Amino acid sequence: MPNFNRRLLVVAALGALALAGCSKGAGTVDTADMTLGDPNAKVKMVEYASLTCSHCGTFNNDVFPAFKAKYIDTGKVHYTFKEFLTPPNEVAAAGFLTARCAGKDKYFNVTDAIFHAQQEMFTTGDMRGVLLRIAQSAGLTEEQFNACITDEAALKALNERVEKAIKVDKINATPTFVINGKKVKEGEVSLAELDAAVAEASK
Repeated sequence: MPNFNRRLLVVAALGALALAGCSKGAGTVDTADMTLGDPNAKVKMVEYASLTCSHCGTFNNDVFPAFKAKYIDTGKVHYTFKEFLTPPNEVAAAGFLTARCAGKDKYFNVTDAIFHAQQEMFTTGDMRGVLLRIAQSAGLTEEQFNACITDEAALKALNERVEKAIKVDKINATPTFVINGKKVKEGEVSLAELDAAVAEASK
């Protein structure tokens, strides 16, 4: 589909923005963000991640399931996922748009499937084919998928969320983890490191 890259190239401009600063202001939850767990939990964790970031994929695949079972599913932590874009930006954007089109109840299933398919996408180069397969497994038709990834209003909203993360939250790396407003880690994090951070935030 020739439109796939062309229509999404606008997101590439975000990659040229200067990324600098500290974490002050990071971790604020917006209504557009996707969340899991009890919103009244004492500990609130925010993750900034991109679907094309290999370190984000490692966290999602190897650490997050245990963290979710231990803290999110038990009501101890409220988790917020903030979308970010890393190269190839248009692929990350298409993935996020697809996840949102699938619906809130399937959002995390779709992002999880994309993280697990990262290596396949990068090895085969068939970004669109992999995303389409995941979209169809979430109940979208190919026509709906095509409309989804070329939805200019949705793409504009995604761009604005990412720009806010860069300019306001001062995020300059993925994944970045913020717990109760404090930046805990940039890059890969272990369950033990998160255990310590949650324990500190629970005091």
